[in-house]
Amino acid sequence: MNDRGPPPGEIVLVDDDDDFRAALAERLMLADFRVRAFHSGEAALKGLGEDFAGVVVTDLRMPGMDGRQLLSRLQTIDPDLPVIMITGHGEVADAVAALRAGAYDFVEKPFAFDMVAGSLRRALEKRTLVLDNRRLAALAADSEHDLPLMGDSSAITALNASIAQIADARMEVLIEGETGTGKEAVARALHRGGRRRLGPFVAVNCGALPEGLIESELFGHELGAFAGALRRRVGHIERAHNGTLFLDEADAMPPDVQVKLLRVIEEREILPIGAAEPRVLDLRILASTKVDLADRVQRGGFREDLYYRLDGVRLRVPPLRERRDDLPLLFTQLLRASADRHGAPVPALDDRLRRRLMENDWSGNIRELASVAERVVLGLEATEPRVDDTQGLTERMARLEGEILRETLIASKGDIARALAALKLPRKTFYDKLTRHGLKPADFRRRTG
Repeated sequence: MNDRGPPPGEIVLVDDDDDFRAALAERLMLADFRVRAFHSGEAALKGLGEDFAGVVVTDLRMPGMDGRQLLSRLQTIDPDLPVIMITGHGEVADAVAALRAGAYDFVEKPFAFDMVAGSLRRALEKRTLVLDNRRLAALAADSEHDLPLMGDSSAITALNASIAQIADARMEVLIEGETGTGKEAVARALHRGGRRRLGPFVAVNCGALPEGLIESELFGHELGAFAGALRRRVGHIERAHNGTLFLDEADAMPPDVQVKLLRVIEEREILPIGAAEPRVLDLRILASTKVDLADRVQRGGFREDLYYRLDGVRLRVPPLRERRDDLPLLFTQLLRASADRHGAPVPALDDRLRRRLMENDWSGNIRELASVAERVVLGLEATEPRVDDTQGLTERMARLEGEILRETLIASKGDIARALAALKLPRKTFYDKLTRHGLKPADFRRRTG
C-alpha cells in the first residue's frame, strides 16, 4: 500500500484486454489511486475535458482507435494532459515516436508495478501544477483589483470590503501598513470607487519632496513670488482639485508644512506662495504611514490636530505574512508581468517555489515578492533542486537532468546552437532528452514585436 497518502487526480485506464485492464485497475486502486477503466479510446474520450485533473494510461496497440490516435485526440482537448503508453515487446520504437509526439512516458510489458506507480505520481504532480497555474492565471485575469489587493484570504477580503464601504464617504482616510504592502493601491481603489473617480488622482511621496522646495511643490507659487520664480507653478494639492490627493509617507512632512496642510483640510482652500487670495478647493485627502502615527504624536514628531484630521477612517493593509493563502496568486501575476516585460516564457509555479513562498517571512512584502519573481523569470534565482528521499537514484538523476535542461534553455533563450554548445550533446540526444522532460525550445525564445 502507498504510505504517502492518496494521490491527487484520477487515472483513466484504456486497454482492450479485459483481463489485463481489470488486473491493473485493481492493483492501482490497492495503491490508493482512483481509477476509471475503459475498453476503447472512443469510450474514454466521452468523459474527458480540458479540466480533467488526472492522467491517461493507454495501451499502444488496440483495434479501432489505437494509443497514438488517442494521444492525438487528447492533445486537441488539452496539450498538457499527461498520457502514458503501455507497449508490448518490440514496440519500443513506436513508443519513442509517441514520446516525440507529446506522450508523457511509456512502460514496456512486462513491467514492475512500482515503475508504473512512480511514473503516475510524477505525471499527477505535473498535472496538478499545470491546472493550479491555470487557475491562478484565470483568477489574476478576472480580478478587478490592483495586484496588492488580489486574493481571497480573510485579511485581504476584509480590507476590500472596507474599501468598498467607504469609497464614497466624505471623510479623510489614514492608510497604515508596512513598506511594500500596497498602501497606494488602497488609495487608488478608494478613488476609483467614489464619486471623484473622473477627477485627478494625485499621489505625493512626502518623504521624497526636495528639501527647500517642499512648500512650493505642495502649495505652488505665483510668478515672481521669490528669486527664480519665473513662472506660475500649480502645486500638487491644487492639481488634485475635484479629485483625490494621496499623501504617501505623511509622517515625513516637516512641522511647518503640517501647519499649512491642516488649514487646507479645515478650510478646503490653499494659499500659494505670493498669492494675494486663497483658492477654494474641492478634494478628498488620503494619507498613508508605515509608522505608528499616534506614537509619533506622543513623541512630538507630528501635530496632534493634524493627526486627528487625517484619521477620519483608518485602514490597515496586512503584510504578506498575514495573508499567505494569497501568495501563489500574487506571485503568479508578478511572474506573468515580469515575463511580459522581458519577452520571456512564464515559469511554472512548481513545488519548490511554492515551498519558498510559504516559508519566507517576506519582510519587504510585495516589493520583495516582485524582486524574486523578476529573478526567477531571468533565471538568476539560485535554488537547490528538491530531493525526494523516497525516489531512487535513477529518478533523482532524471529530475536533475530536467532542471539542467530548463536552466540551459532559459540562459540560451531557446537558441538550439547555444544550448547544444553549452551542454556538449549531440543534436539527436538533446532532442530525445527534451522530449523526455516535456521541454520545447520555442517556449524559451524571446517574443518580438
